[in-house]
Amino acid sequence: MKLIIEILLMGVAVSVAAFLIPGVEVDGFLSAIIAGILIALANATVGTLLRIFTFPINILTLGLMSFIITVLMVLLVDRLMDGFNTSGFFTALFFALVLSLIKMIFGAFTSDEDS
Repeated sequence: MKLIIEILLMGVAVSVAAFLIPGVEVDGFLSAIIAGILIALANATVGTLLRIFTFPINILTLGLMSFIITVLMVLLVDRLMDGFNTSGFFTALFFALVLSLIKMIFGAFTSDEDS
């Protein structure tokens, strides 16, 4: 049940971030859910490998490289999906920033239910 709630919240987060950021288009809530799942999977697989390879640079940039990798994963999902579009790198950067803030807010509400 918790996994279903997390997937739905990710869809809501992608929808809200796409609404707030000009240049990001999502065709509907189902596309937002699929985009959220694909972004999470890309971060968990390709993103993790890139973070391992760029570990020294990540230390030198105090984690900024890790955020850039997340932006690249958003751009990867943009290329893979027809129902999710960003208009460029900086749009994806702002989208990733807003998405992480929304997920952080949702995390604050859902962590209270676990205790």
